[in-house]
Amino acid sequence: MAKRGENTVKKHQVMQVLPAGAWGIKSSFRSLVALLFAFLVVAAIYLRQSNEQVFQHANGRTHDAISSGGCNLFSGKWVYDNKSYPLYKERECTFMSDQLACEKFGRKDLNYQFWRWQPHQCDLPRFNGTALLERLRNKRLVFVGDSLNRNQWISMICLVDSAIPPAFKSMHNNGSINVFKAKEYNATIEFYWSPLLVESNSDDPVNHRVPDRIVRVEAIEKHARHWTDADILIFNTYLWWRRRQMKILWGSFESPEDGIYKTVKLPRVYAMALQTWARWLEVHVNRNKTLLFFMSMSPTHEMADKWGGTSGENCYGETEPVMKEGYAGDGVSPRMMRAVESVLGELKTRGLNVQMINITQLSDYRKEGHPSIYRKHWETITQQQLSNPKTFSDCIHWCLPGVPDLWNQILYAYILQLNPITE
Repeated sequence: MAKRGENTVKKHQVMQVLPAGAWGIKSSFRSLVALLFAFLVVAAIYLRQSNEQVFQHANGRTHDAISSGGCNLFSGKWVYDNKSYPLYKERECTFMSDQLACEKFGRKDLNYQFWRWQPHQCDLPRFNGTALLERLRNKRLVFVGDSLNRNQWISMICLVDSAIPPAFKSMHNNGSINVFKAKEYNATIEFYWSPLLVESNSDDPVNHRVPDRIVRVEAIEKHARHWTDADILIFNTYLWWRRRQMKILWGSFESPEDGIYKTVKLPRVYAMALQTWARWLEVHVNRNKTLLFFMSMSPTHEMADKWGGTSGENCYGETEPVMKEGYAGDGVSPRMMRAVESVLGELKTRGLNVQMINITQLSDYRKEGHPSIYRKHWETITQQQLSNPKTFSDCIHWCLPGVPDLWNQILYAYILQLNPITE
């Protein structure tokens, strides 16, 4: 018993030897670790909710002009419908692009053609090519932007193609401008290549892949003069901005050695370009004539683990959409979307309405809708690539018929409401 008491006394004495402050420091350190952990958890939740709110807010504000029926066209789900879809057949579209003709280039699974978007509270108006052409009689509709806007332009042409006899339609390409004409209606549906909206060293419609991308962030007139008198303008720009920073040129590309260069991070340089675009609209657009639209970011599907697939895979081999409602991948930048919303909000306060059509989340579900390997390849595919198809899969653009047809159905709904037929 005496030994046990001695041990107790010694243990107590050892504890007394430690300075009182040491226990306070240890306790404070534990508290600091706990607080840091709690902060990281809260920050992760906040960022996730912030990203989701960007999509939800965009979904809410984009239907302002079409809310008379109380329906948000952007909130819904994809429904398999092989009775009424697709809206046209790939092989019957006169001006189909080989970059988007997935069936022609060997895709056997054609289910991507049969999905219909169903808003939760209403039905989306079915596209009627003749009705749209009547709205476009004696008018110009112009898509301005990058290859995803060209993807949508081809879709629009395919949608109206069957409503026009062969002798009464034509296609003309002249550099950056591509013009489809419906002669009977004296109407044109055009695409203008301007991937960054402002002037850049990627403006050549064919040779535009450059290692060091440069923009003249305050120069837009070179492009804008081609679509000043358009009646309906549909803009997009995102894909070519997907990098951490970009070089700005103050000067001209004709005399680059005399210019001043500065590297600016994203999304700041993106916002600067949008401000230049917005200032041009304010000065040059006829507010009583021209309808203005901005397409939100089209998502990519390059990381399969984001939708529960195998890490290291992408859209190659995918055959079904993501069915989890509210899914948001990482193929878009919420910060850049907020930059767009900020600029459009400023324009609205100054009396100029640019309607954003939020295609982002509804397209994000469609991981199986891309061409992957089923397209024309302008570059030679190596044996090494052939042994691993995901390495040369296109998970950015969209097969036609497919997702961009929905973008145009929504655009069509806006045009019907905002541009009624007048005598």
